[in-house]
Amino acid sequence: MEVFTFSKKGDQGETSLLTGERVSKASLRPEAYGTLDEASSALGLAKVYTNNETMQKMIAAVQEDLVILGAELSCTEPTKASYSIGADRTQRLEKWIDQLQAEVPIPRQFIFPGTNPASAALDLSRTIVRRAERCVVALKEAGQLQSENPLSYLNRLADLLFTLARYAEKRS
Repeated sequence: MEVFTFSKKGDQGETSLLTGERVSKASLRPEAYGTLDEASSALGLAKVYTNNETMQKMIAAVQEDLVILGAELSCTEPTKASYSIGADRTQRLEKWIDQLQAEVPIPRQFIFPGTNPASAALDLSRTIVRRAERCVVALKEAGQLQSENPLSYLNRLADLLFTLARYAEKRS
C-alpha cells in the first residue's frame, strides 16, 4: 500500500501548475481550478443523494469534465496542455438540457433551493460553477485564457445544473 507523503512545497503560499511553474495559491489559475474542485465536491453530494441512475451518470460525466477543465486551466502554455474541454462537451450539456426539459418543464418563477437533498446539492453546485465562471472570465480579461471553450462550457453547465435540480425535485 502506498502511503501519502507531504512535500511542504506549498507552505509558503505557492503551488505548482501542470507546466511546473510555481505561482501564488491566490493567483487566478489556482482560484479557477480550485473553484472547479469545490463544484465537483458539491456534485458528489448530489450524486449520493439520488437513486436516479440518469442523474448519477450525468453528474459523474460532469465531474470527469471538471477534472479535464481544471487541468486545462492549470496550464499556462497551450502547447503544453494535453487536456482541453472541446465544444463537443458543451453540445452534450445542451442535449441533456433539452432531454430533461422535455420531461420536467422549468417553472417561470424564482426558485428557493431545498426541495430535497439532491436538488439542493445541485443548486449549490450551480452557484459554485457560476463563481468558477467568474474566475475564468478574470483569466480571459487578464489575457491568460487560451480558448473560449471553458467559458461556454461553464455557462452551459450552470444551465444544466439548474435544469437538473428542477428534474431532481420531481424524479430523484
